[in-house]
Amino acid sequence: MTATLLKEASPPPAAPADHERKRRARRRARVIALAFVFPALLLLGALVVYPVLFSVGRSFFDASGDRFVGGDNYTEMFRDPATLTAVRNTAIWVVVAPTLLTGLGLVLAVLVEKIRWATAFKLLLFMPMAVSFLAAGIIFRLAYDEDPEKGVLNAAAVSVHDAFKDASSYPNARARDGQGLTKAADGSYGTTAAASPGDTVGLGLVGVRAEDLPGDARPAYPASGRKASADELRGVVYLDFTRGGGGEQGKVDRTESGLPGMKAEAVRDGKAVASATTAADGSFRFKGLDPGSYTVRLPASNFAAPYEGISWLGPALVTPAIIGAYLWIWTGFAMVLIGAGLAALPRDALEAARMDGANEWQIFRRITVPLLAPVLTVVFVTLVINVMKVFDLVYIIAPGPVQEDATVLATQMWLVSFGGGNNQGLGSALGVLLLLLVIPAMVFNVRRFRGSQR
Repeated sequence: MTATLLKEASPPPAAPADHERKRRARRRARVIALAFVFPALLLLGALVVYPVLFSVGRSFFDASGDRFVGGDNYTEMFRDPATLTAVRNTAIWVVVAPTLLTGLGLVLAVLVEKIRWATAFKLLLFMPMAVSFLAAGIIFRLAYDEDPEKGVLNAAAVSVHDAFKDASSYPNARARDGQGLTKAADGSYGTTAAASPGDTVGLGLVGVRAEDLPGDARPAYPASGRKASADELRGVVYLDFTRGGGGEQGKVDRTESGLPGMKAEAVRDGKAVASATTAADGSFRFKGLDPGSYTVRLPASNFAAPYEGISWLGPALVTPAIIGAYLWIWTGFAMVLIGAGLAALPRDALEAARMDGANEWQIFRRITVPLLAPVLTVVFVTLVINVMKVFDLVYIIAPGPVQEDATVLATQMWLVSFGGGNNQGLGSALGVLLLLLVIPAMVFNVRRFRGSQR
């Protein structure tokens, strides 16, 4: 009886036609999915897989591509000083740029939460991401220009320097040979003949254009005839040049101008015992001198070249300068990503810490940063992958003479292959090296994404 009831309650077996219909539906779904995925797979194979495999194969051949050389390209790669410089610079980029960007992004994301116009501020910082690396490189190439008339950074540096230290008005001035002035090793000029209190000395210089004279400069002739008292030593510093020719070298003529604002020193036994600054007519005087012999010295500061700023694109600073341009572009990216993670933090933990008496620094260090660790890791690794491939900024910003000092693996690969080296075997080996360096970071990032999805 029971067996009869169970038999009646069980569903009838599915017909073979139902199984066939489901099988066809699944097959159709797979075909449709493959049809949608196929274009992407085709592009992936053509643009990624094939170039990678071709580069790996090409790295085992010589520059012409006809002769198999095995691992010679990889051996040569690590013997080439330029490649070693590229590896060193790439290491600097990997350590410095992602660390600074992640730190700046974290600080800015936390601070932006506390201001009223947070959206506008984020938009302002994110705007450089809309600028191409080519345009950004041109902008910073101009900003880093050594000429203060062109480079905004050097213009600011020169302005700050000149605000605290006066620039020399006569950087090109010099004395004529055999006219009573000799140049010392430190760049100063001193009289060859000794002078005593009561004397008047004339110090003639050349090399100053008439149009470069200060506006308050006056003729030196009246000052040259003034008599000195018994305890003072007088003198005049003048431009020993007469417009239109004529005049006598070593003597002050009526039309010759004084050189105002020049520092002069009275020297005795190798020590400066008095100093003075020339007036508008170039005159100066030392008062209260003891009897004896003195020489008059014009210190080197009178002839110092004007401060022209910092050599941002010189061999020493070119890599930090380019990293600075990279920070300007990517800081907004790091801030927005970290800000999104910050917005998802549990506010009850932060409020509980405040109620327990924790200050903002303690909350930031012990709660905010640990909770944001997964986001910070993803941002850091993403930036590491990005800086390993940096090319545009280095190639555009670094001038030709320092290109080798700023080169990274990506630029070195291009220079070796197409930028004059014409050795695509060695260039392919550099490309393989770059790929091997990027893969671990990519794998780590993919695992992080999968872990967060779980």
